[in-house]
Formats: sequence, C-alpha cells, structure tokens
Amino acid sequence: MLNKIILIISFLLAMCSTQAQQRIVSLSGAISEMLCALSLDAQIVGVDVTSNYPAVLQQKAKVGHNRTISAEGILALRPTLVLGVQGEMKQEVLEQMTAAKIKVQLLEPAYSADGTRRLLEEVANATGAQAKAKELRATFDKQLAALKIAPLKKKVLFIYARGTGSMTVSGTGTALDHMITLAGAQNAMTAFTQFKPLSAEALVAANPDVILMFDSGLQSIGGPDGLLAVQGVNSTNAGRTKKIVSMDGQFLSGFGLRLPAAIAELHKKLQ
Repeated sequence: MLNKIILIISFLLAMCSTQAQQRIVSLSGAISEMLCALSLDAQIVGVDVTSNYPAVLQQKAKVGHNRTISAEGILALRPTLVLGVQGEMKQEVLEQMTAAKIKVQLLEPAYSADGTRRLLEEVANATGAQAKAKELRATFDKQLAALKIAPLKKKVLFIYARGTGSMTVSGTGTALDHMITLAGAQNAMTAFTQFKPLSAEALVAANPDVILMFDSGLQSIGGPDGLLAVQGVNSTNAGRTKKIVSMDGQFLSGFGLRLPAAIAELHKKLQ
C-alpha cells in the first residue's frame, strides 16, 4: 500500500514538473481559451490573433494569423509545445518545427458540443491537465443541459467580410453553419459547402430572414448602413426588415468552452 502511495505521489510530482517546464504557443482561440481555463495561462508564451479571450491573452506575444504564421515567429519564443488545428498550419512551417525538434500537436477542429469535449480532452492530454479538464467538462455539460433552444422558422445567411471588396457567404459544413443550426435556425445557403463569393443573384434567391456577421466584418463595410447598400441585400427579407445580427467572431465560431453562452446569445439575437 505504501509503495502504491509513493508511486502516485511520484507520478503527480513528475506531472507538475512537466507542466512547470512547458512553454506553449497556441495557434487557436479555442485552444488558448481552454489552456487558460486549465490554469495554464502562465505557461503560454505566444498566441495567434484569434486568441482574444480571456483578457490575459492580450499580454501574450502574437505570432500572426493561424493560416499565415511563419516558423520564425514561433521559434523565437522557444516553445516546448505548439498546439494548433488540423489543416491550418502550412506544411513548410510544420517541417521547420519538426526540424527544430519542437513538439507540435495539431488537433481536430470542433464544430459540435462533442467536438468541444474532444478538443478539451486532447488539450488536457497534451499538457498533463486531465484532472482540471474533468471539472471543466462537468461545468460545460451542465451549461449545455440548461439551454432552452426553441426552433426558429428563420433562414440565416452568414457573410464574412473584409471590406466591401471581399465578401463571402457560408454554405454547409462550416462552423457558422453548425452554429446557426444549434441556435435553432436554418442556414439560407445549402447548395454548396464551405464559403463562396457573395453574389447579388444568389443572395436574392436565398432570401434570408436574418443576415449574420462578425462584429469586425460588419464594421469593415460601414456598419448596417453599409451592408444595406450592398447589391441585393434590400431585396431580401433581412434587408427589408433590417434584421442584421453581429457577434464577436471568436465567441460565435470558436466552439470553445463558451459554446453554451454563444448558442444562447445567438438564439436570442435571431428571434
């Protein structure tokens, strides 16, 4: 019995030692949020630009946008662990990390509640924070169970914008498509997957009841008035009723631990 206790204590001490030595770079807002919730924020040395919550992340070194990050910016921070999302890191950057003997773990993106649970488990396993993760999952499950999402007979169109010259719309299979469904509504664009450039013809044909955007995207085109000036918008139900909804991009589409709150807020705004 004594030997078993000694082994457990030794294991726990080893885990603490491993955690204390970690220098983590996170290339995902959802992963960064989870690291902070796991009480590992002190071990984060760098983050991507989507990592804006909680506020402590504002003090971390920024290494750029997850899809355009260079190896030099990451290597300069001397990380022991780089966490990111599958399909977002350039192959040459991954090869440079591997050549520098930096541990890189690219995790599956989460576009569902189960996906968020899986991501939390993978982040915890990568960092040795499994015990804390169990507490966070219990809270997450309780928050999800408390949601009351009534079906909404509304078609929602998500527009991603970086100014009026760069506007695309979400089809099926995206984080936004899944969020619209979780909030009780229907995606107005179902004829294609992922994103396609916005066209006036497709917009009018889809005839959304609500247009959904990121706060930053709506601001980039001059706010609601700028959106209403986009060709085709005024010919839709959303345009005629000026039903335009915007939310923080990471909060809306990150599928992190704030997912229950994001679903609740989107549902309320779509009504």
